[in-house]
Amino acid sequence: MTVTQPVTSAATDASFPTGFLWGSATAAYQVEGAWNEDGRTPSIWDTFARTEGAVRNADTGDIAADHYHRVTEDVALMADLGLTAYRFSLAWPRVQPGGGGAANPAGLAFYDRLVDELLGKGITPVITAYHWDLPQELEDAGGWANRDTAYRFADYLTLAAKRLGDRVSTWTTLNEPWCSAFLGYASGVHAPGRREPASALMAVHHLLLGHGLGVGVLREHVPNAQTSIVLNLQSIRPSRPTPADDAAATKVDGLANRIFLDPILRGHYPEDVLANTAHLLDWSALVHDGDLAEISRPIDALGVNYYTPTLVAARDGNSPAVRQDGHGATSASPWVGADDVDFLQPPGELTMMQWAVDATGLYDVLARISREYPDLPLMVAENGAAYDDYLDPTGRIRDTERIDYLRSHLTEVRRAITDGVDVRGYFVWSLLDNFEWSYGYSRRFGIVFVDFATQRRWRKDSATWFSQVIATNALPEQK
Repeated sequence: MTVTQPVTSAATDASFPTGFLWGSATAAYQVEGAWNEDGRTPSIWDTFARTEGAVRNADTGDIAADHYHRVTEDVALMADLGLTAYRFSLAWPRVQPGGGGAANPAGLAFYDRLVDELLGKGITPVITAYHWDLPQELEDAGGWANRDTAYRFADYLTLAAKRLGDRVSTWTTLNEPWCSAFLGYASGVHAPGRREPASALMAVHHLLLGHGLGVGVLREHVPNAQTSIVLNLQSIRPSRPTPADDAAATKVDGLANRIFLDPILRGHYPEDVLANTAHLLDWSALVHDGDLAEISRPIDALGVNYYTPTLVAARDGNSPAVRQDGHGATSASPWVGADDVDFLQPPGELTMMQWAVDATGLYDVLARISREYPDLPLMVAENGAAYDDYLDPTGRIRDTERIDYLRSHLTEVRRAITDGVDVRGYFVWSLLDNFEWSYGYSRRFGIVFVDFATQRRWRKDSATWFSQVIATNALPEQK
């Protein structure tokens, strides 16, 4: 089946629609390892992870979860869990070393094996073309702040689509361009570690241009292409019922959500975002004739990543304490154009990431997209939580907090479907414990535990629970 295949029945109080897609997700740099094998060249994350102080404990993705050498084992694990889909990303410097020129046969052969293993187990492969591992040579030429990178992305995607498009019809162009642009080029807590607000805004536009060009590539080279982009859309809430806090929430919504949604789905940038950032760059010079038509090429689905709500207040000296940014401590803000906004700690229990657990935010995001951008199928492309997982003396990982997290969020997905939102599937983040970006190996998001010293895998209790959800297409009764 394709990701955007219509479901055939409505959800009951306990079940999901017939044909609902159940999957898990990973990203190449976080799980593959084999960082310099078979022709792969360095990405910006290889460089960033080797920068002193950039990643906790000086961890790198050199080995990660060793997925590159354990594809058969890992796909068998997916099949054992009952997954009907697996969302994974291609490593650009593995497919096209250096970010230019011909494809790397050994790199593409790895993805051939992965795709064939998945299809052999009846699992739908869902490819993400870009999950943050830009070839270092392209960063040296300016990275996503350089317009040419969008065209290099299209060239790279052409190589991948020609090789894999005969067996893979479901493709995502970019994962979370907000993180690529604002965490990579404004706050500097993600690769490439730059703190240049204007460059972050340039990166936004060039990432979106690359997305549009990529959709064109997929339409040309992939039979029956099902195209999408994955956005980490945020449920933004004002701290107080005041006009000032409402205005702060609107400003942040523009910088987090509408700066991507409007050009992709409406063919223009929000006027308030352009006004709020006009002091940083000349948008009329950045956006060329024809760019927005390219960016707004029709897509078949929208991927939604959600973890926690965002609570904001106007900066007036009376708001509660400002929380630390959830992606790591930084002296620079990713919120370009929102210098007068405070970001607060939402109430409620916290995950290991210090993110508040509030599943209603997922419902709010899904319902809002359905209402404001109708007739577009949605996929929950990432949802999950990091907790302090450990093996007990019996060899069991009793991650009841994660089960509660997943249950509450799936309950809200089901509520959205019942209310008429066209949600076609859900991908838990993540299949495996992995390299968690600037947190290194100190955060575990997987439903499968990985002992990084031995690379042995254990199913956590959450994996067993999720497997039951898949098998019954319903949430089990809470004991």
